[in-house]
Amino acid sequence: MSSGWLEFEKRVKALMSEWHIVGASVAVCDRERVIYAKGFGVRNLATSDAVTPETIFGIASVSKSFTAMAIMGLVDQGKVSVDDPVIKYLPQFKLLGVQDMSTIQIKHLLSHTTGLPPIRRRQDIVRFDDHIKYLATEPYTLLGKPGQYFSYANDTFLLLGAIIQRVTGRLFRRYMTENILDTIGMHRSTYSLEELEQFDNVSVPYIYNRKSKTWEEQPWPKLGTYEVGGGVRSNALDLVKYIQVYLNDGVSSSGRIISAESLRVMCTPVIKTGRNTYYGFGLQITPNYSGVTLIEHSGGQPGVSSNFGFVPEAGIGAVVLTNVTGIPASAIWLMAINTALGLPIDQKRSVETEWEAPFDHLARLVGEYRCAEGGNVTISLQGGQLKAKVNDEEFVLKVSGEDTAFFEDMGQQHVIRFFFDDAHRPWAVLFHSRMLRRIESGVDD
Repeated sequence: MSSGWLEFEKRVKALMSEWHIVGASVAVCDRERVIYAKGFGVRNLATSDAVTPETIFGIASVSKSFTAMAIMGLVDQGKVSVDDPVIKYLPQFKLLGVQDMSTIQIKHLLSHTTGLPPIRRRQDIVRFDDHIKYLATEPYTLLGKPGQYFSYANDTFLLLGAIIQRVTGRLFRRYMTENILDTIGMHRSTYSLEELEQFDNVSVPYIYNRKSKTWEEQPWPKLGTYEVGGGVRSNALDLVKYIQVYLNDGVSSSGRIISAESLRVMCTPVIKTGRNTYYGFGLQITPNYSGVTLIEHSGGQPGVSSNFGFVPEAGIGAVVLTNVTGIPASAIWLMAINTALGLPIDQKRSVETEWEAPFDHLARLVGEYRCAEGGNVTISLQGGQLKAKVNDEEFVLKVSGEDTAFFEDMGQQHVIRFFFDDAHRPWAVLFHSRMLRRIESGVDD
């Protein structure tokens, strides 16, 4: 093993202790083979069974790229177009506040740009028709016009599953299993909790309680219609096969899955999400990273933190899976990519630097920002210092630009991007890919 991978393993083991990770699985590949694969820690605290590269984890929102690939496969077949209005396939689809529903197109679902804010999650809904009714009746105020703002919206992304079901005449889960998972050869991957119980070497999901300093076992979530964007359970070696489809222009070991042109469209930036990051169709893109492009997606659920992605110019990819909530798996993923590329292991996608903002600008940012899905950030000003309260924890908030601020947790920078109205007052923030509206403000100096 090269010294680079020895250093990588040393770092991962240190981070597992620091971040309270129970188990993790990492695999790195090129276009033809696995070049590194290793399990860390245990999959089950009660039994101390070790994680291996074959251990099954939840992958959460990494699943979105699978759905996007299936949609683009239907584009290849001439059955849909990303420019088609959603109502062409789902005529009953309605968003409150939209007068002309034909303005919302499939590409807006794929890129989280419909204008829908994060709304109350309804995992009890199992039929697409019932979820469409829910969207038409749940109270919310749109963020803006289609294509204007990015905000993660599971409730509209899942409509892609309804479109797949309507166009193919087959249940979404069955179509995805037969045409994506099975065709690629991902035989230890599933959307089904019933099948999950029949597999061996399956991880147990945990949440680490920072207050009690204990791990709390979590049940596998019953996602209902949200399985479209988060329902795959898989393992590192199966996901390597999936990555190789991207690296080989849409071809798997058993044949073509998707055209090279459709893959290019998936990986094309649609809307900016950060200082040097963009969202495409079910994928996040970071261009100009040391001369190459990072294309990836993360995932998080109770007991799941994951990240997968690839570097097309270098022909390499990697996946990181863990069984603990709230872990920056994307940071471990980037360390693996850096190691494979021969870059400094700690190199970042981008780095925020502090900007000396005037007091009136700091005061302008103060307030509570939240959404119906549950996201909440409260910004206060105490003795001239901004603070951000997130999930009952308070962090020092540093301003890095006129519309950005950041705080550090688990060695990572968490960026808050502000959106201002005509009076230059913030009406919303983009935080962890969700738009949170401003509720109240106040200054304690």
